[in-house]
Amino acid sequence: MKKKRMVFTILLATGFAFQVRAQERLTSYKVRNAIEVRTPIMNDSINPKGEKHSVKMLLRTPVVLDLPDAQMQSLAVDTAGYLSLEKAEKNNRLYLLKTQIRAERFLKGKLRVTSPVRWEVFIDGVSKQTKDAAEDSITSASSREIAITMEPERDYEITFKLLSASEDKAAPTLKCELIKDEKFKEIACTLAPDAKQRFSLDNTVYGNRTISVAISPSGKYLLTRYWNNHSAKRSRTYCELSDLKTGKVLLDNARDGMRWMPKSDKLYYTVTALNGNDVIALDPATLREEVILKGIPEQSFTWSPNEDFLIYYPIEEGVKEVGALRRIVSPADRIPNTRGRSFLAKYDIANGVSERLTYGNHSTYLQDISPDGKYIVYSTSKENITQRPFSLSSLYLVDLETLKVDTLFHDERFLGGASYSPDGKQLLLTASPEAFGGIGKNCGSHPIANDFDTQAFIMDLATRKIQPITKDFNPTVSPLQWNRGDGCIYFNTDDGDCKNIYRYSPKSGNFEKLNLETDVVSTFTLSEYNPAIAAYIGQSDSTSGVAYLYDMKKKTSRLLADPMKPILDKIELGKTEPWNFTASDGTVITGKMCLPPDFDPNKKYPLIVYYYGGTTPTTRGIGNPYCAQLFASRDYVVYVIQPSGTIGFGQEFSTRHVNAWGKRTADDIIEGTKQFCKEHPFVDAKKIGCIGASYGGFMTQYLQTQTDIFAAAVSHAGISDVTSYWGEGYWGYSYNAIAAADSYPWKNPELFTKQGSLFNADKINTPLLLLHGTVDTNVPIGESIQLFNALKILGKTVEFITVDGENHFISDYDKRIKWHNSIMAWFARWLQDRPEWWNELYPERHL
Repeated sequence: MKKKRMVFTILLATGFAFQVRAQERLTSYKVRNAIEVRTPIMNDSINPKGEKHSVKMLLRTPVVLDLPDAQMQSLAVDTAGYLSLEKAEKNNRLYLLKTQIRAERFLKGKLRVTSPVRWEVFIDGVSKQTKDAAEDSITSASSREIAITMEPERDYEITFKLLSASEDKAAPTLKCELIKDEKFKEIACTLAPDAKQRFSLDNTVYGNRTISVAISPSGKYLLTRYWNNHSAKRSRTYCELSDLKTGKVLLDNARDGMRWMPKSDKLYYTVTALNGNDVIALDPATLREEVILKGIPEQSFTWSPNEDFLIYYPIEEGVKEVGALRRIVSPADRIPNTRGRSFLAKYDIANGVSERLTYGNHSTYLQDISPDGKYIVYSTSKENITQRPFSLSSLYLVDLETLKVDTLFHDERFLGGASYSPDGKQLLLTASPEAFGGIGKNCGSHPIANDFDTQAFIMDLATRKIQPITKDFNPTVSPLQWNRGDGCIYFNTDDGDCKNIYRYSPKSGNFEKLNLETDVVSTFTLSEYNPAIAAYIGQSDSTSGVAYLYDMKKKTSRLLADPMKPILDKIELGKTEPWNFTASDGTVITGKMCLPPDFDPNKKYPLIVYYYGGTTPTTRGIGNPYCAQLFASRDYVVYVIQPSGTIGFGQEFSTRHVNAWGKRTADDIIEGTKQFCKEHPFVDAKKIGCIGASYGGFMTQYLQTQTDIFAAAVSHAGISDVTSYWGEGYWGYSYNAIAAADSYPWKNPELFTKQGSLFNADKINTPLLLLHGTVDTNVPIGESIQLFNALKILGKTVEFITVDGENHFISDYDKRIKWHNSIMAWFARWLQDRPEWWNELYPERHL
């Protein structure tokens, strides 16, 4: 049936947003062409509920609300505020009309809907009200009101479903007004279907992104994995298999979980069999599948380089206590599952025999298999509670033919991972700068390095000589591959506020940064044997989950996929740019500034300052709930600072984190914030907020004991007492093995007390919001409880919000929304002089 052309008695929409301050009329909509709806065949006179069919039931016809813009036409109302559509001549018609509403500040009000026909209204896809009776004319049409509460600078999609029946006397006509509650009548609103949207918490999680790429060993094929996340309970992952030379997609919905074989260009996956697991391989050349292994052990495994055996990992449960009492034998014994052990076994593909390789009281971990498949390198770790880093590691080389063990290191402190060189004659080692007698240490005058600042070393297996290769290289490294094709080592790095890929040549000893298009690389892959082309995924302050192909010779990138672009194109992001300053000691402290989307340099804006947690730099990007764009979207200027102590800026800089617990870091933040305000007259220096989590939460608390420049502060999972955190958190003592290396409460009580906010609570004057998950095992909730108690006793302004059932990170998304809104409402209260949102969330209780 051909679609009838819609007749409209209106003017075309002008496409601009209307900003008014009184009663607001919705003046333009996106309208879909009418959908013809017929009365169903009546097999019976009533349904199982005893109801006769009526026209109003047609309003329940399911229709897709989320339509492409191409199927919608922008139209404006007439001078009286009405939008009139063509009446159904026969059968019935459904119309969909859409618009957006956004309030500059928190707002409560009503949508007043007037229409003579039957209608249903949806807000963000959720049905809010239905009118199922028709009236004779627009003049006699009744109005209905729908309550609406709007968060600041959040876009609300309003969808109207209108039903026009042939028996109706009136044409489908709609008028909608936003009626603000009295105390919100001065809040400016944007009402337009085509207005650019604001970045929101949903945009950090939902949408379609590439999440992994993998090139086949020969470099002929590429497997790309996508995650299309629609909502908290609706998402899907899917994979595409493509030919790299032609770009042709060979499979557009390849099985999720496939991986490349180490040598042949085949993908494999495991399936549950009658006994054990079967391994199925897919040949990209023919797209045929075949079972290549049957009944292998039901554990994870690693292929040998020649695909002739597997190394898999038998797991043994630890000793369980019987009864209600449990004896804790070591600090780590508090952590669940630490009594379990994993070991190594070899599965011979030729004969199907599983041979146990390791046994004992401590877990063993495969580090690598030699390129010829004749040797493996594995490690063990055991607790050494009397000396930092409270563990000792050993590294062993095993001849798989004779099972002869060659001990490379025994009970070594600060050791990390190991992998083979392409010729099998060397090992690439990662470790702390303190490892191997400190040969990789480059901390200036600081006596103890930051163990999080991972360094790389090359060990010659014949001579056992170890060469530090990153001692003078500032970025913190994580090895990706020692490539057989070009003999170079590829590293993913924490490089300032970026994650860049570097190529290291063992022959020349030089590092080369690859010329990639993204600031933060999350995945990087290249062929083991033909590294002419690489693939990578990354993000920036304006992109997320973008995949590229990289030509190693031309040093250029070609876009492979950017599935988030359609969503981000509808969003007006704030401008970001670097902002650095030179501290009083001459150190250049880097950072960035993010401006509100509709920035006006003649206005005065409140400022939010954010800084690192742990000792990892705050990287660029829009994928986390603390990203600068989220705060900028709420009309704040955001200053992200990389103060002393963070890794990725060289060992001397990162070592400032050790035995400081905020001393130097706080100075940088305070000095940087003052200088930022001085250089940017559009910042209101009396309206500065700060926020941090974990160690960043500690910094939020500690900063308030050092300065009164902040008008509001937020600490999520912050540490108030270094001593109690050291003893109570699962990893408190081991984190302090780095942050307070060789210091203990009985040895350095000043560090463990005076640096904490609890022992300085009387110095805090800033309104402080404490948030904490009730089952946080990293930083126990007591850290917030004790500071809250102290500040309450002192009569200070403090609020404490607990998040039930959540650990260190708020993983449940519904709870994360409420947690996020609490933070934003707190800042709105103190930095924008708008307490209404906070009061709505947390009305005053007189207990």
